[in-house]
Amino acid sequence: MVREKLGREVELVTISTEGDRSQASGTPISEAAAAGTTGVFVSALRHAILDGRVDLAVHSLKDLPTAPEPGIALAAVPVREDSRDVVVARDGLTLGELPVGSRVATGSPRRQAQLHALGLGLEVVPVRGNVDTRIATVRAGTHDAVVLARAGLARLGRTEEATEVLDPLQMLPAPGQGALAVECSSAATELVTQLAALDDAATRACVEAERAVLATLEGGCSAPIGALAEVVEGEDGEELWLRAVVLSTDGSLSIRQSAAGPTTDAAGLGDRLARLMLEDGAADLESAATAGGPR
Repeated sequence: MVREKLGREVELVTISTEGDRSQASGTPISEAAAAGTTGVFVSALRHAILDGRVDLAVHSLKDLPTAPEPGIALAAVPVREDSRDVVVARDGLTLGELPVGSRVATGSPRRQAQLHALGLGLEVVPVRGNVDTRIATVRAGTHDAVVLARAGLARLGRTEEATEVLDPLQMLPAPGQGALAVECSSAATELVTQLAALDDAATRACVEAERAVLATLEGGCSAPIGALAEVVEGEDGEELWLRAVVLSTDGSLSIRQSAAGPTTDAAGLGDRLARLMLEDGAADLESAATAGGPR
């Protein structure tokens, strides 16, 4: 990315993160996040920036904690890939075509909750690992399907392996899904300025709105929260349309809200939408689900 768009030579530095290690051991992401707070895929790369081992890091933006990190600048959010989730299923099937009781695997509590909420009678089971590892469980017959981010397949040139692209009406993506985050030291002002050429204003506005929802709901990276903002044409020009959902972990309860606002107030829009969801009882979903409250 930097070499192609900025003409700067780069050296790739391999850094192992806590997320990589927990993934290799098969630890569920929710447990990994709880043990190390948030940012299990991010902290080691930020430390490498701050101690001078690397000049910049490129993250999957949905992995970033919502709180700012002292000394670190989010220098660029490039044009976003498709944010939707996809299904890779046996025999080319879609979710709706899978028989009742089929084993559908995902490591994401957000996807697990929304799969349960669809009411298709599927057995939703956890899985971790890279794309190859997850898809291999379908090929081997261990699982009937896995649910993945389409962006991950696209960056590997493997979108043809998806048997269904899930509409956001079925499954809202994670805040920031499909987007990249380019970070560097905030003290490296020249580099910050250069990296800004990679920034896409529309993508940044969308992810700022989505991440504001997450921050206000205090969900952290493993909470069953989905959010998606899109730039649309409003009465007075371009505006943001933001949708969000928060669910109980079993998917039996959910609160959905949407709102629109100016692209110049993306974070404010996300914060206001999340506060509406809290007023509707978002913070009490889990206890209500345990008590068998109404959906």
